[in-house]
Amino acid sequence: MSLTFNNIESIHYNAISKIYEQGIATGNATFQQNAPTWEVWDELHLKSCRIIGVLNQEIVGWAALTPISSSCSYSGVAEVSVYVDEKYRGKKIGYFLLEQLIRESESNEIWMLQASIFPENEASIKIHISLGFRIVGTREKIGKMNNLWRDTVLLERRSQIVELN
Repeated sequence: MSLTFNNIESIHYNAISKIYEQGIATGNATFQQNAPTWEVWDELHLKSCRIIGVLNQEIVGWAALTPISSSCSYSGVAEVSVYVDEKYRGKKIGYFLLEQLIRESESNEIWMLQASIFPENEASIKIHISLGFRIVGTREKIGKMNNLWRDTVLLERRSQIVELN
């Protein structure tokens, strides 16, 4: 497989929003009910750590980081998002995207990554653990989705290369 990575630009947003919508449709990827506009998505995500995975000239997935807070106390800490086109799930695309995102995060001085994943999304939890994330705990009834309270599993990965300042 010759998966390549590029930085996400506005011209990619049509493809990544479709992949995001596929994730939303599973009911086990995010609390969001719709993909935002490019302007909102762009504002929410770090500019440096946002990638698409391209296979045979087709965008097959994306990964990006969101700061967990605007407070300078939390600089160097970000939340992970990884989404894979439904046609390519189960082919390690998510693993390769997350692996690349980790590399980019460390080269941008991000020392800690976190992920909040629905417990039903076992494949995503396994991928994160295989790449050095650890389960911190379960956040019970952390948010409502379609009028039902949902739990999430909180995972974190602390870099072994980025120094804490």
